[in-house]
Amino acid sequence: MTDSKRRKGLMAASALLGGVLVLTGCSGADAKSSDNGNGDTSQSKVDEAAAKKASEAEITITPKDGSDNASINNSAAVTVNKGTLTSVSMTTADGADVQGQLSADKKTWKPSVQLERSTTYKVAAEAKDAKGLVAHENASFTTVSPANSFIGNFTPEAGSTVGVGMPVSINFNKAITNKAAVQKGITVTSSSGQEVVCHWFSTQRMDCRPQDYWKENSTVTLKLALDGVEGANGVYGVQQKTVTFHIGRNQVSYVDAKTKQLKVTQDGKVVKTIPISAGSPDNKTYQGQMVMSEKFKETRMNGATVGFTDDDGKGEYDIKDVPHAIRLTNSGTFIHGNYWGAPSVFGSVNTSHGCVGLQDKKGANDPSMPAAWFYNNSITGDVVVISNTGDKTVAPDNGLNGWNMDWAQWKAGSAV
Repeated sequence: MTDSKRRKGLMAASALLGGVLVLTGCSGADAKSSDNGNGDTSQSKVDEAAAKKASEAEITITPKDGSDNASINNSAAVTVNKGTLTSVSMTTADGADVQGQLSADKKTWKPSVQLERSTTYKVAAEAKDAKGLVAHENASFTTVSPANSFIGNFTPEAGSTVGVGMPVSINFNKAITNKAAVQKGITVTSSSGQEVVCHWFSTQRMDCRPQDYWKENSTVTLKLALDGVEGANGVYGVQQKTVTFHIGRNQVSYVDAKTKQLKVTQDGKVVKTIPISAGSPDNKTYQGQMVMSEKFKETRMNGATVGFTDDDGKGEYDIKDVPHAIRLTNSGTFIHGNYWGAPSVFGSVNTSHGCVGLQDKKGANDPSMPAAWFYNNSITGDVVVISNTGDKTVAPDNGLNGWNMDWAQWKAGSAV
């Protein structure tokens, strides 16, 4: 072999050996031989060193990152385990800050305001562990949209004083198909201890009442815990609210269309008798127990709105200033003042289109008139019991008149 060939062969051998050394440099066998018998690799030492520098603080943000249909009330929170929170920021997508409250132990942070619907929020949190090592966490979520949420509009108003017949009536702005879940999120209790049961009249209305009228001078509490409750497929509640209202004196009035008299009772005793004029034989007044739902010192009554029209389609009557009007049904039954009828009508003949009329004066400014007295001494929630009209009993859902359903039927309408 010539010197030239020998040199080329040695170079090739060197290259081959070099290749073998390079290839075995990251092999298990070589790594093992480099741990000096301690079993620790270079990478494990790096991992161990990194772990010693990592914070033990564990931050949790709810709702979890990427959530949609999040609650606007109670879902947002930042908590930490094995550490304390040092900084939390919550902003909308356009950068607006959301005010929040850090707990005394610095373990929890929550927004101090209700969130907006259909809004994306970003949360950035920082915490330290006992050694002062810092941990970070970030998340983004979107709250439920109006299209995917429901609310319940309720009667009576918070803080109001009402009569013994006032039910809790809740009208939902979307149809509820999961009635049991929604009803479980609503509780109505009375300081009197009366059992209260709720009854569904439809997919959008639920009323709650005791078996008998509320006890006078009691307090009723309505609690809406509907936040996050799925009322229908993909439709969630957003309300978290507690309200109270008060029951006043026990006043129930009795209208007898046959005797054409109204007797006002308090605690079962007659305090006033007033002559009236009820519905005529052609336009009888509903019978039954009716709850006062609205009061108007003056209001317009047009027959066309309740089906009383002439041949030209206009209302058989259109009175723009009916005094001292109190609503008894949604369909248009009122007990109200009447200034257009002769005084001799009241207590003698039934002439109305279905309402109950009491003598009054135009302008509703004469407190000596029977209608004015009745109006001034009545509150929403008072009961008017009408009898001997010859007409049918008012439907329980026509106004706040569920008292016309017996207790067994009422309880049968509960979803729970």
